[in-house]
Amino acid sequence: MLPEAGMAEQRGSRPQSALTVLAATRLEAVMAQLAMPRGIAVERVGVGLRGWTPSAPRPFVSCGLAGSLCASIRPGTVVVPDRVGLPDGECFSCSALAVRQLVDEARRLGFEAVVGPLITLPFIATGESRAAWRDRGFIAADMETGLLLRWCSQGAAARVILDSPERELAPRWSSPRRVGIDPRLWPELAWLGIAAPRFAQRSGRVVAAAAPGLLTSLKRGPGCTGTLTD
Repeated sequence: MLPEAGMAEQRGSRPQSALTVLAATRLEAVMAQLAMPRGIAVERVGVGLRGWTPSAPRPFVSCGLAGSLCASIRPGTVVVPDRVGLPDGECFSCSALAVRQLVDEARRLGFEAVVGPLITLPFIATGESRAAWRDRGFIAADMETGLLLRWCSQGAAARVILDSPERELAPRWSSPRRVGIDPRLWPELAWLGIAAPRFAQRSGRVVAAAAPGLLTSLKRGPGCTGTLTD
C-alpha cells in the first residue's frame, strides 16, 4: 500500500523537472505505482483534491477512473482528453503530443481509446447532470483533472471509464467511506470490487507505457487556457 506520509516524503525529495503521476484514491494510486517504471513517482491527491496540499507546479499525468457521459463510451474505455473544462467555464488544452502518445500506447496494449473533452465536477455525474454536460459537448467526467491543470498547465490525463449512463453510480461514492454502512449500495460495491481495480490498473498500464516520452511532450506543449464557449 502507499501511505500518504510516504508520498509526501517522495514529493519533498523529487526534482521539480520530474514527471509525476497523480491519482485520486488509494486504489488508483496503488495500481498506478505497481505499473510504473522506476523513477516515476505516484502521488495520491484525494477525491476532488480534498486534503491535498500542492507543492510547486510540475509536469503531471492524471491517472485513474472516470465516468462516461455518452452511451457509446462504455466501461473499460480509455479516455484521453484533448481539453478539460471546469463548471465555472474555465477550460484547458492538453499537449497534443502527450495526447497522441497516450492514445497510441492504449491501443498498442489492446484497449479501446477515445479522445475528447473532459469535464471536472465537484460531484459524481448522474442522471440529468450527466445528460446536461454531455449536451455541452463533453464525453466524460472526473473530479480532479481540471483542478490539477489549473495548478499546472503542463499536464495530461488517461482515465478509464468506470460508470456510464447504463451503469450509474450513487452520488455517495464521492465519499467512499460512507458507502459501506448503506446496505442499498452493497450490490454496487460488489461490482466495483471487481471492475474498479481492473480499470485502475488499465489506466496505470497506459500511463506507464507512455511515460518515457511524456515529460518532453508536456514541456514542449503546455496547455492553453480558454473558456467553454471558445
